[in-house]
Amino acid sequence: MTGTDQAAARIDTTRPHPARVYDWFLGGKDNYPVDEELGRRITAIDRGAPRAARANRAFMQRTTRALAEDGVRQFLDIGTGIPTEPNLHQIAQSVAPDSRVVYVDNDPIVLAHAHALLRGRPEGVTEYVQADARDPQAILEQAARVLDFGRPVALSLIALLHFVADEDGAHELVSTLVDALAPGSRLVLSTMTADFEPENVEKGIAAYAAGGVTLVARSRAEVAVFFQGLDLLRPGIVSIADWRPDQAPDAPGPVSLYGAVGRKPLTTGTARPGA
Repeated sequence: MTGTDQAAARIDTTRPHPARVYDWFLGGKDNYPVDEELGRRITAIDRGAPRAARANRAFMQRTTRALAEDGVRQFLDIGTGIPTEPNLHQIAQSVAPDSRVVYVDNDPIVLAHAHALLRGRPEGVTEYVQADARDPQAILEQAARVLDFGRPVALSLIALLHFVADEDGAHELVSTLVDALAPGSRLVLSTMTADFEPENVEKGIAAYAAGGVTLVARSRAEVAVFFQGLDLLRPGIVSIADWRPDQAPDAPGPVSLYGAVGRKPLTTGTARPGA
């Protein structure tokens, strides 16, 4: 049995999975009735949930393109999720074909589809690492086989940290990874907030909890802590729909995820927690 076959055999279709619910929000096919049921329950509470998933995907695409156009040639994407085109490597390598991309996830559903993540440009490198986000040292060791950590790397933590509570090591996870990056590297992050629609978000969190999934909503100030010591790129920490939008929003109002990009200074300076 291949690794992909073993991954498929480990997929639990009796309980909803965040990656598959997210896939359902995006109109994908890699989900099961239990995921659709939770997705529909959440949408009944918060009709903006599918829009938030689409906006989050678009945020990843815009940030990746912006960084590739700014000269970044190495990308480390942790918490990759189910492949949905265009994937991060397709965006980066469309700008710079020699870009090197490492995807990281520990979900069997992602491993089962990992081959779709590896169809990159021949000039570059695209690899998939099976590892837990809560073990950053293991991630760094495996990613170092592809990435040169002596040169800038774009670290993407897209819609990951709201699944990791502070007491479960969210800040240690980020600081360990960022500390390993060279000056000039970037941190790209999006995470859930209740700042804009507290009632809907709290109901959504409760619906996920009923499905066995724990979520954490963070305030803008709490998100800013992840960027301490980094220089925030404009426009700072904003609702993901407002981070350098390239088209009109598909619906009015903010999306309940904060997003930002921080740059590791070339020289040690005063920490900038964000503004």
